[in-house]
Amino acid sequence: MADGIDIGIYAFTAEMSVRDYECDMQGIVNNSVYQNYLEHVRHEYLKHVGIDFSEYARQGVNLVVVRAELDYKFPLTSGDAFVVGLTMRRESSLKFAFYQDIYRLADHKIVLKAKIIGTALNQRGRPEIPEALAALLASGQ
Repeated sequence: MADGIDIGIYAFTAEMSVRDYECDMQGIVNNSVYQNYLEHVRHEYLKHVGIDFSEYARQGVNLVVVRAELDYKFPLTSGDAFVVGLTMRRESSLKFAFYQDIYRLADHKIVLKAKIIGTALNQRGRPEIPEALAALLASGQ
């Protein structure tokens, strides 16, 4: 449990904090910055489970986002510490989803809920899930 948040419901979590330059004129995190937070945690998760995102790209296999659903619940401001929780699931034979939540650590307030749908494109640009990624999805990690 990270500061009272039940992180056990997630396959992976990462703590971060808001930097001044990520805020807009209203003093809150710009909505596009949340996608950077989510992407960073997805890459960290994949690295954690032995999937090297950059090595796939060097081999001509590209993991891509095909849909992003973000529900903004509460804004973060400069200096706020937060945690991103992530769970990955198979959505279909060619798609997978990252379910990600962001909580502000000071009060455990939910900031954002996201569902990011992805696939892998092989060297010919066709959807194809690599074996290691298929095994990860099958394992339910």
